[in-house]
Amino acid sequence: MNETALNQTARTTTSDDYIKSERLGSVRQELVEGRLSSKPAANRRHNLIATNVALAVGSRNQNGKSEIYVNGMMVQLSAKLVCYPDVVIVNGNPAFTDSQEDVLTNPTIAVEIFSGSTNPYDKTRKLESYLAIASIKECLFVRADEMRIEHYARQNAKQWLYRIYDERDDVISLDSAGVKVSLSEIYAHLKVKPAEMSSKAIN
Repeated sequence: MNETALNQTARTTTSDDYIKSERLGSVRQELVEGRLSSKPAANRRHNLIATNVALAVGSRNQNGKSEIYVNGMMVQLSAKLVCYPDVVIVNGNPAFTDSQEDVLTNPTIAVEIFSGSTNPYDKTRKLESYLAIASIKECLFVRADEMRIEHYARQNAKQWLYRIYDERDDVISLDSAGVKVSLSEIYAHLKVKPAEMSSKAIN
């Protein structure tokens, strides 16, 4: 990476400037703590999992009260953090920063797909940002390289219920969307290894 690229990566920016640039650009980037961070291109596993989640939830969205966005909706979590969740679900009317309707401000469920190579600090930082948003009721962190899903469900303003699902027959209850989704659906068409750390979920 040359010096110019390093300077561009290191410089801080405001969320307004970031959004304007992102709308004009062809390469997706996230705004993390005021700094730009490239969003890696999604591979087959990543895309299949995102699609499987959207199909499973969407097929059960009988009342039509939820909207589901896959791999392309910007979500503003704070003045210094704007990201692209792999799947984001909104119950009720979605709210956006402006009339272009491309930066969501009231997500209900966020789904992030990651692998063992993901920086643990980046994962923790994003999780904490999601949990700090009042509209967020549930988060799913899905491993693409092994069968393991971490589920965070809001109990009250300061308490979250944490569950781990790691068997194909496990069923996740997304109560804020009123649906249940199995791991066999989420990992459909994929061969994934068992989770390295096994833990039975409490249903």
